[in-house]
Amino acid sequence: MTIKIILFIAFLLPWISLFFAKGSTIRKFMPVTIFTCLLMTIIFQIAYTYDWWVIHEYIVPWGYMIDVSFAYGVFAIGTFWIFRFTHHYFFLYIVTNLVMDAFMCFLALPLLDKLGIASYKNITSWEYFLVIFALSFVVYFFHKWQEKIFSPT
Repeated sequence: MTIKIILFIAFLLPWISLFFAKGSTIRKFMPVTIFTCLLMTIIFQIAYTYDWWVIHEYIVPWGYMIDVSFAYGVFAIGTFWIFRFTHHYFFLYIVTNLVMDAFMCFLALPLLDKLGIASYKNITSWEYFLVIFALSFVVYFFHKWQEKIFSPT
C-alpha cells in the first residue's frame, strides 16, 4: 500500500507544481508536454512488446504496460519545467537533459527495482538512457517548430 501512495504522489505532485507557473507559460509549454506524453506512451508500448522492463506496481489497470506515475507525472511535468528554464539555450537544455536522464536511468530506476515497482529486463540502463536522451532532441525540435508556427508574424 505504501508503494501505491508513492506512485500517486509521483503522479500528482508534479502537476501541483504548475500552480507556480504563469498561465501564459503553461499555454506556451503545454503542447510540448502533451507531445512528450504521447512519445512516452509509444516508448512504453514498444517496451511492453519487447519486454524491456517489467512494471510490478501500478495505480491504474493498464499500469502493467505504462507507468502512469512516470510517463504522465514526473517525466511530463519535468519536461515542462526543463523547457521553462532552458528553452532559449540549446546547450543548457541538452546538458540539463543529459543530467536528468542519467539520474533517471542510473539512480532512480535501480531504486524502483529495489522498491519492487519496476525492473529492467531486456534493456540495459545505457540503452534506455540513449532512448530517452534521443527523445529530448525530438521534443526540442518539436517545440521550436511549434513556437515558429504559433508566433505572431
